This record gives sequence, C-alpha cells and structure tokens, in this order.
Amino acid sequence: MRPRPARYTGVAQALHWITAGLLFFLLPFVWVAENFPPGEVRTFWYLLHESLGISVLLLVLVRITWRFRHPAPADPDPPALRALARINHWGLYAVLIIMPVTGYLMAGNGQPVPFFGLFSLPGLPKNDPLGVLANTIHVTTQFAVYGLVLLHLAGTVWHVGVRRDGLLDRMLPPQDGAR
Repeated sequence: MRPRPARYTGVAQALHWITAGLLFFLLPFVWVAENFPPGEVRTFWYLLHESLGISVLLLVLVRITWRFRHPAPADPDPPALRALARINHWGLYAVLIIMPVTGYLMAGNGQPVPFFGLFSLPGLPKNDPLGVLANTIHVTTQFAVYGLVLLHLAGTVWHVGVRRDGLLDRMLPPQDGAR
C-alpha cells in the first residue's frame, strides 16, 4: 500500500471546491441569458453571471494569496507531469482573473455593475473600443477555461482511475479517520 500524499490545508480545499461550484453555475447562466430576448429575464441571468464572476475573481485572489503563504503539498508525479500540473493550475488562475476583469470592462462600460443586488461596483467611463477589446478577450478566453478545466479533470481521472495513487485525497477532507 502506497503512503498517502500530503493534503492541502482545509482552507485551500474549501476555496478550491467553492470556486469549482461557482464555475459550475457561472458558465451555464450566461448560456441561459443568451437564449432570452432582451428584457428582465435576460438581465437577471446576466446580473447573476456577472455577480458570480466577481465572486470568482475575489476567491481566486484569496486562493493565490493563500497559496503563496501555504505552498502546495509535495507532488509525487514525475517532473514532466508536475510541470504540466503547475502550468495548468497557474493557467487556471490566470484565466479566472482575465475572465472577470474583461467581463467587468464589458459590463461596466459606462454603467455601474450590480453585485447580487447588494451594492454596485462603479462603472467606467464609456469607451466602446475598450468594450469591444474586452468582449473579444472574454469570449476567446472562455475556450481556455474549458480546455484547462478539462485538462484538470483529465488529470484527476488519470490519478483516480489509472494510477490509483490517492492524489485526489489531497483536495478532500480526511476520510475514515485518515490524516
């Protein structure tokens, strides 16, 4: 029996799973919004998407700060796979910052951006060329999100189904008294 890999901290685990959960809802909300004609229903779904996007940005910034203060546990993979995992993780962090920032540049182009109806982030001065550029980056970067998330999931499936090395346990609370 192999030794269990060291775990991420409970805070890192919680931040990971909350971010994953928000992404699970965030992406479909905009797809739903796009299928409604302009009006209150469409606006509701867009505002929900934007509020979740802002939440993801804040969580990712907290995650990065936490990560620098609490490094990831040692990864038992060979160096090439470790490098691929690091590139994927930092790529995810990057796109999960780029997406909300460009979303804000689009939504806040001349108007405030509501956050779950609690308050509004200030809008920016109207700048159509910046809005078009932000839209282009936002729409293009979504494919990087899909690819990086799929690669992350593929790595997880590989560790669980092929290697059976317990690496997923690093991101889960202890089970059956295991520490």
